[in-house]
Amino acid sequence: MSAPTFFVSVIIPVYNGEAFLKDAFQSIRQQEYEPLEIIIVDDGSTDNTREIAAGFKKEVRYHYQPNSGLPATRNRGVEMARGDVIAFLDVDDLWSKDKIRRQVGILRISPTVEIVLGYTQIMMLSGSVDGTRVFKEWGEPVLAMSMNCTLFRKSVFDKIGLFDEGQRYSDDWDWFMRARESGIKMAVHKEVVHLYRRHEQNMTNQQSLGNHYFIRMLKKSLDRRRQENHGQAKSLTNLSCFREESASRLSASSEEQAKD
Repeated sequence: MSAPTFFVSVIIPVYNGEAFLKDAFQSIRQQEYEPLEIIIVDDGSTDNTREIAAGFKKEVRYHYQPNSGLPATRNRGVEMARGDVIAFLDVDDLWSKDKIRRQVGILRISPTVEIVLGYTQIMMLSGSVDGTRVFKEWGEPVLAMSMNCTLFRKSVFDKIGLFDEGQRYSDDWDWFMRARESGIKMAVHKEVVHLYRRHEQNMTNQQSLGNHYFIRMLKKSLDRRRQENHGQAKSLTNLSCFREESASRLSASSEEQAKD
């Protein structure tokens, strides 16, 4: 029996991302994976995002909505997705060249795995050359609950639900906490698949707001776990524990498939 072929939907949520959109688009196109669709959800941009997206012509599906926040933008992308596998790429970040093929390979050989996570390399803005921003690696790669380093079976959103649109920051962590609480099977591999570019326009620069929503996210998780366990919050499996020997074997097998 031949291995299943997955149709991948890649969602780019964007707000005033004209400086980064072309790079994000090229990062997806260099994956050399088919079948794949690219969905750009424009969250009320006031810059030239629409015009840049139009330049991609038929290679993307573009949707404009009034500014509603990142969770609502991601939700609209999920609702539009036609694939059976979903990936996200924030407009100012990049992927490794083999991100999709490597992670699809893991899903192919492990039908019970619903979420595949790789590692993230933080990239700090170090200056510019001829008007182009230059980013350099900062620190060691990290394992993070980020949409950008992950591949999802679309069916997992039927089980966990969409992003909480009231969670204006840390909506990705909130979603992952719900997935972990539900016992969704994940596979973690050690390879870097996501380049997180830090710069002056990052949403995470809003530290006070970010802290508020981060605490809110943790309290919601604790409240759910207390309610389900007679007032005592049940501990969650550490994310790093999903990187077992089996996950390493899955990664090695997917790498071989990526070479085929």
